[in-house]
Amino acid sequence: MPIKTKFEVKLGAATREAFGRTLVELGRENKDIVVCDADLSKSTMTTYFAKEFPDRFFSIGIAEANMVGIAAGLASAGKIPFASSFSAFLMTKGFEQMRVCAAYPKVNLKVVGTHSGISIGEDGPSQMSVEETALACSLVGFVVLAPADETATKALVRLAAAHVGPVFIRTGRPKVPIVYAADQKFEIGKAIEAVEGSDVAIVVNGLLVAQAILASQTLEDEGISARVIDMHTVKPLDREAIRRAAAETGAMVVAEEHLVDAGLGVRVAQVVAETAPCPMEFVGIHDTYAESGQPDELLEKYGLVARDVAAAVRKVVARKR
Repeated sequence: MPIKTKFEVKLGAATREAFGRTLVELGRENKDIVVCDADLSKSTMTTYFAKEFPDRFFSIGIAEANMVGIAAGLASAGKIPFASSFSAFLMTKGFEQMRVCAAYPKVNLKVVGTHSGISIGEDGPSQMSVEETALACSLVGFVVLAPADETATKALVRLAAAHVGPVFIRTGRPKVPIVYAADQKFEIGKAIEAVEGSDVAIVVNGLLVAQAILASQTLEDEGISARVIDMHTVKPLDREAIRRAAAETGAMVVAEEHLVDAGLGVRVAQVVAETAPCPMEFVGIHDTYAESGQPDELLEKYGLVARDVAAAVRKVVARKR
């Protein structure tokens, strides 16, 4: 449902926090839900599940590859395992096991990366994951989700648990603005038009959804009507929403807290090229690693705030004209 009133930034919980809380709810509802963690439960927030269901929580230690293999085995035995760690560790160290033990046999594994992107802040580039969406999307048969706020996270974690097959969910460390009302409906593979618009479409996910909405309000004051589309499902993409937006607006910006060379933008551009070619611009991380710093400062420095989204919109609209 499009946002009709002026959007104001009100911080809610971090998406990793919403993930941890929702896991506990799922655990109470379904005894087959189990959790594996790689010695980071206090950070990934699976500690909530561990405290309530110690017999269904497995601390594997600093061994992400082993953790994924164990979780895939639990899935093969009929459980619904959630394997969680920092995205940077989980996707790079556990990739082979996801490929061989989950993607190839199509097991019912749920993989949740926390501390994604550069908004992890002070922990620095060794723990910043800017490639995990690309890696997850390359796994055959995986669903890939990137929620914008706590409401989206709660809904998408539940949908992931209900989905039969492997799923990757991208969550972050900092508290993020509340975008959605508690009753917002979500569906895997179905984008949400957060803001209506006719001059340009901004396709976005994760913490940049709020920034895109703020940018759309600035642009509206300039006479530019910007549609904001939350592509919370990176795989499978909502191809029809992309096609329609490209055809109806004739210009598109894709914004993400990820490398632009291999993330959401590349996937959206492929659909645009196939269905309704139009000028496009991309907001994201450009072939670089970030550095240690305050999250807000890093997002500013690397061009991931509303001002940068608005600038890309002005550029692409000028190209359209």
